Amino acid sequence: MVELTDVSKYYGNIKALEGVSLEVRAGEISCVLGDNGAGKSTLIKIISGLHQHDAGTFRIDGEQTRLGSPREALDRGIATVYQDLAVVPLMPVWRNFFLGSEPTKGRGLLRRLDTATMRETTRTELRRMGIDLRDVDQPIGTLSGGERQCVAIARAVYFGAKVLVLDEPTAALGVKQSGVVLKYVAAARDAGLGVVLITHNPHHAYLVGDRFVLLKRGAMAGSHAKPEITLDELTRQMAGGSELEELSHELARASTPTLRPGHPTAE
Repeated sequence: MVELTDVSKYYGNIKALEGVSLEVRAGEISCVLGDNGAGKSTLIKIISGLHQHDAGTFRIDGEQTRLGSPREALDRGIATVYQDLAVVPLMPVWRNFFLGSEPTKGRGLLRRLDTATMRETTRTELRRMGIDLRDVDQPIGTLSGGERQCVAIARAVYFGAKVLVLDEPTAALGVKQSGVVLKYVAAARDAGLGVVLITHNPHHAYLVGDRFVLLKRGAMAGSHAKPEITLDELTRQMAGGSELEELSHELARASTPTLRPGHPTAE
């Protein structure tokens, strides 16, 4: 559905991304892992149409393209759910669900928001994703972080997303809420969407992911299908592998006390 091949992005002399490749297939979750500064945000901006790549190829449904704006990405079926979520906390859930795409009824001076349709559609779509809210009239700010993420995912599915890009959806959540969000990420995959999960947590990625791309300082540090790699190896590569082992040796030496000759425990 989406394919990036050797994509690069430069800001002056700074290489934000260089030679990054990514495949997104229908009914699969492609995970992009990396620490802060690895290039994950730049990759999101290219896929979502916020920025254009400077080198490499970007294809949607096999057609080489260069997105000019997030609206163009949406029109091509690519929806991005950012970590901070574009919601209005004091507005009800149903209003946030349709924010910017509100249906209306009537004509001319009698034209008004179709609130009944928005409420019922919101209930139905959330239920279809397995999300059972007590009341869609409650302000969305009263929901937990996990519930807000789930509403955003359901909204993207309803408005026709074919590819769903999720920016660190579990970063600020506890264990239980993270599990809930991952459940709905899997539900989006099972609905036939191609999902890009951006995360720095290899445990979360391995639970739901089908493919893994590791970024380090803007370059690819690895690309694996799930059968090709274990969670331990994914975690090791994510943590820096040999660099982490070298650090462990340094810390072990630093923690060993140096005893002076003649000290009672030195004999």
